[in-house]
Amino acid sequence: MRVLLAACLIVIFANSAGAAETKVVNPEASFPEGPLVKDGKLYYAEYGAHKVSIWDGVTNQVFWSKEGCGPSAIIPLGEGFAVTCYDSGEMVQVSSDGKTVASMAKDNAGNALVGPNDGTPDGKGGIYFTTSGPWESGPIVGRVLHMSAEGTILPRADDLHYANGIALSPDGQRLFVNESEAGRVISFKIESDGTLSDRRLFVRLFALDEPPEAYPDGLKFGPDGNLYIGLYSAGRIVVVDKEGKLQRKIEVPSATAPNLTFSADGKTIYVMSVDDTSSAPYKGKVYAVGAQ
Repeated sequence: MRVLLAACLIVIFANSAGAAETKVVNPEASFPEGPLVKDGKLYYAEYGAHKVSIWDGVTNQVFWSKEGCGPSAIIPLGEGFAVTCYDSGEMVQVSSDGKTVASMAKDNAGNALVGPNDGTPDGKGGIYFTTSGPWESGPIVGRVLHMSAEGTILPRADDLHYANGIALSPDGQRLFVNESEAGRVISFKIESDGTLSDRRLFVRLFALDEPPEAYPDGLKFGPDGNLYIGLYSAGRIVVVDKEGKLQRKIEVPSATAPNLTFSADGKTIYVMSVDDTSSAPYKGKVYAVGAQ
């Protein structure tokens, strides 16, 4: 197992909310994505290296890997995790000690999972996750699906324009989803049986003073109740309130900031970034940013 020593580089940068301190915790990540914090450790996918890594506060090490997977997120599921394998079109169940338990390439109706991308716990032991469809697809075929802890996968919404980041509202009543190719965030009401209804627009990125090519990627609700939107089009996290109104923007010194998560105490934002978007392994960094 290859172990990378965490970098000690400290960078001070300015954002719209004032100065913030950021620490590079992995200077050699390969397209880091879909992070979570559990039991004091940061887990994150490395799409460009076909692995999931852990940072324990001192070192980075491999937690799980599968050649050809192209992982884009790791999500809590039951006693272990689910990993979205974007390249191989699979949802992989992984044990708490990093062993593959099962792999699913189709939903329960027999439809292929095309581009599994991101996921969020449903608050009841399962997860909602997105499948984006083909990159820059002609047909609009992105979907939202639900996966139980036992591995049952049921479709919940379709016809999404490259479904990507997904987040459950703090009250558990609505599900928020990025439509990356449309440059917007939408939301659904979650019914008592887990089905989705009342699809509606939440916010368009150009309404937040972002350029027309703005590309929302990851989504997370912060401990402040605001929604944090990671951008693949810039090294920036856009923060909006429950009404979709801009609160602030958080910059990192990288070309992109596709996803993020929060430390258990909410004082740190772990930001995934990509510096080289031109070719594999898409080198980037993992930052720890002081939350304000």
